Amino acid sequence: MNLLIVNPNISASVTDLIHAEAQRTAAPNTRITMATAAFGVAYIETRFEALVGGYATACAAAEHAGQFDGLVVAAFGDPGLAGLKELFDVPVVGMTEAALASACLLGQRFSIIAISHRIEAWYRECVAANGLTSRLASIRSLQSPLRDIGSVQEDHAERLEAMSLQAVREDGADVIIVAGAPLAGLARSLKGKIPVPVVDGVSSAVRHCESLVALVALQAGSAREGSFARPPKKPNAGLPPTLARLLGQGG
Repeated sequence: MNLLIVNPNISASVTDLIHAEAQRTAAPNTRITMATAAFGVAYIETRFEALVGGYATACAAAEHAGQFDGLVVAAFGDPGLAGLKELFDVPVVGMTEAALASACLLGQRFSIIAISHRIEAWYRECVAANGLTSRLASIRSLQSPLRDIGSVQEDHAERLEAMSLQAVREDGADVIIVAGAPLAGLARSLKGKIPVPVVDGVSSAVRHCESLVALVALQAGSAREGSFARPPKKPNAGLPPTLARLLGQGG
């Protein structure tokens, strides 16, 4: 099984964190290929940055078209996810939808631990888009500036743990979701320190994607009609050749 994991941000250090957690999580027969956005921002906080990240993810994935059995969008908020599900005829899984699905199987209400206050509004919209607002206990986030996006876990370890405990004891969370690729692997560090399950987006996405690839192999099929059918063939201009080629195949 070949999984392509795309980091929609340009931070290579974050790609390394994602890769390490994916390798720890994946089944022995799963081959992981990583890709980092060629353009965009160091880390996504806003709706506009997510718009750019979604297109960067599509461009990166198009370069590997035909070489993977499943695609993981490795940024919380799932930039471009719905469109990518249209474009590719293999399972496409986002960190947010995977983490939310895992959390809902582990408890009733969940809290999200985030790296930035600015990111909270977008995260709330992502939870709402997944139809789970009623199960969101809280979103707690770091308030201080980030020294380096690749060292967030080390720089803010005590605060991240404290926020997780507050979400349980003050907000009533049954499950904690550590949100964002820069926190990949943090759930392992918090094991035993937080009195409820802690969900990692990368590991959830990898495992859910593996299960969907296996399901497709059992002849579940892919979308040829409905809202996730491939985009129709039509004239286009200015797109990278790999992306234009995929669109040229039409629905």
